[in-house]
Amino acid sequence: MSDRTAAVTRETAETDIEVTLDLDGDGDSTVETGIGFFDHMLDSFSTHGLFDLTVTCDGDLEIDDHHTVEDVAITLGDALGEALGDKRGIVRFADRAIPMDESRGRVVLDISGRPHFEFDGEFSQDSVGGMTSHMATHFLRSLAMNADLTLHASVTGENAHHEIEALFKALARALDDATRIDERRADTPSTKGEL
Repeated sequence: MSDRTAAVTRETAETDIEVTLDLDGDGDSTVETGIGFFDHMLDSFSTHGLFDLTVTCDGDLEIDDHHTVEDVAITLGDALGEALGDKRGIVRFADRAIPMDESRGRVVLDISGRPHFEFDGEFSQDSVGGMTSHMATHFLRSLAMNADLTLHASVTGENAHHEIEALFKALARALDDATRIDERRADTPSTKGEL
C-alpha cells in the first residue's frame, strides 16, 4: 500500500495553520488550536479514526472561534483529499452512529468527489468550552466541501458536549471505514473509473 499521508499549511490574515495527517496511523495526535474543546474534539477524531494527526493553529480568537474552526476544517479537508490520492481501492461509503450517554451522532458519507452536506438536529446549549456549538456543523460542512465528500450528519441529545463529541466520533469511525483499502478492489470504486 502506498503512503497515505499529507502535510498542508494555510496562512491568511485570520489564521496560520499546519496540519499533518496519516490515514493509516495509530490514533496519535498533537493538537493546539487555542480552543480547548475543539482540541478535545480533534484528539477524539484522531483516536477513534486511528488517524495520526497534528494540528497547530494561530487564529484570531480575540474576535471569536469562527475563523479558527472553519480554517482548520478547510486545511484538514485539503489534507484528507491529498492523502487519499486517486482513491484507488478504498471502500468509499460508510454509515456510523455513535451514542454518548443520552446523545447520538450519526454520519453517513461517500468519498464521492462531489461535495455536499446535510445536517439534521440542533444543539442543546449555545457553546461548549469556548467553542460555539453551531461551529460543529460548520466544521463538518467545511471539511466536506474541501475533501469532496458527500456527508450527511444528524444529532439528538440533551447535552451539547455529548452531542458534538458523538458527531466527531461518528465522523472518525465513518471516515476510517470509508478510507480503508478493500483488498478485493484494485481500481477506483466507481463505474466512471474515477472519483
